[in-house]
Amino acid sequence: MLQKRLEGNWENAQEVIVLAGGLGTRLREAVPDLPKCMAPVAGKPFLYYVINHLRKNGIQRFVFSLGYKHEYIESWLEKEFAALQYECCIEEEPLGTGGAIRLALEKATGSTIFVVNGDSFFSFDVPQLLSVHNQLDAACTLALKPMEQFDRYGVVTINEAHQVESFREKQFYETGLINAGVYLINKTKFYQKQFPLKFSFEKDFLERYVGEGTFAGIPMNGYFIDIGIPEDYARAQTDFSSSPFDLAGLNKEWTLFLDRDGVINEERPGNYVLHTGEFEFYDGVPEAINKFARYFKHVIIVTNQRGIGRGLMDEKALHSIHDLLSSTVKNAGGHIPAIYYATAVDAKDFFRKPNPGMALQAIKDFPDIDLRRSIMVGNNLSDMRFGKNAGMRTIYLTTTNQPETLPHTLIDLQLPGLKALADKLPEVRQ
Repeated sequence: MLQKRLEGNWENAQEVIVLAGGLGTRLREAVPDLPKCMAPVAGKPFLYYVINHLRKNGIQRFVFSLGYKHEYIESWLEKEFAALQYECCIEEEPLGTGGAIRLALEKATGSTIFVVNGDSFFSFDVPQLLSVHNQLDAACTLALKPMEQFDRYGVVTINEAHQVESFREKQFYETGLINAGVYLINKTKFYQKQFPLKFSFEKDFLERYVGEGTFAGIPMNGYFIDIGIPEDYARAQTDFSSSPFDLAGLNKEWTLFLDRDGVINEERPGNYVLHTGEFEFYDGVPEAINKFARYFKHVIIVTNQRGIGRGLMDEKALHSIHDLLSSTVKNAGGHIPAIYYATAVDAKDFFRKPNPGMALQAIKDFPDIDLRRSIMVGNNLSDMRFGKNAGMRTIYLTTTNQPETLPHTLIDLQLPGLKALADKLPEVRQ
């Protein structure tokens, strides 16, 4: 069984500027009095999907460039993403896309920073963008989306070496590569240029300096949508909606993630389980995990263990608890391949739930895990946020807390305990 302590920054963690100051004038009729990125899509602000897509790709630190009704976004971030590592910068007056990026770069700590729009979504390949950007030592690298039969966007042309050759104006094109609004910027090279206070990143930086040959572009076929017009905003409602959650539809392609205290074993209110003498399984849990192990691809435990970070226990004691857990499950016929535990005291540590770091580490260790076919089971809303932040389905257990009112944006299913979940699963197919 793999036991892994997780704390600190994700390996090669990146940071991103999210441009979220748009007024959304073309959406006024559909979404009055909201910043465009906060337009509700399938029950959540559109910005929610942008943030979680970036985090699932290992981007850890965020700078939000805000303007119109920035208080609304700041309040929402404080409530919904309290554990996110982020800062906000506010435009006192509109500075254009270039001015907004330059202002936000002052808060960026690294030398290479992603930039995305808060009102568009592109499922781009983060490692590929980084690789080409570094190979070419580019001032800016663009993620490009291949399109057919369009007139809403201009076209970007590139050569075989991925260098951008030109930006062409909007008109009807049969095919072409469009600027998807995702950039990777070399901060030093950007600062070497002289700009007025207010300027356009596209016109005054990209188009003006394209002849220098320092811009790169990479075609990527990921999902793309820009909610700036009512038609695409309406389409986003369907594209981002979740299908009904049906236990009968689960199979060996799915992975089950379990919290520990209050899910597998009795929780100690106001304290931690410090040694094996304090560890007590809930009734029927070892047998339930036996069924899970035969039904799911993997059954993995993800647990916050701040008691270690606070010095209340050591890892030897924790490993003894997990050895007891594992051996008892094994004696019942089950198997737990991995236990991940986050020890940080800092709630904004990337590996501490509700941040998705433990799920990303699980994918690194078990590449056959698909988070879209995974379930997080926990007894706190923090567990549910972790599941949703990682793109999983969620099951809320009422072992230690009162039932939540359903429907709930964080909860797909609510049950009294793990045994009840095992009982609800169809018989295991041999």
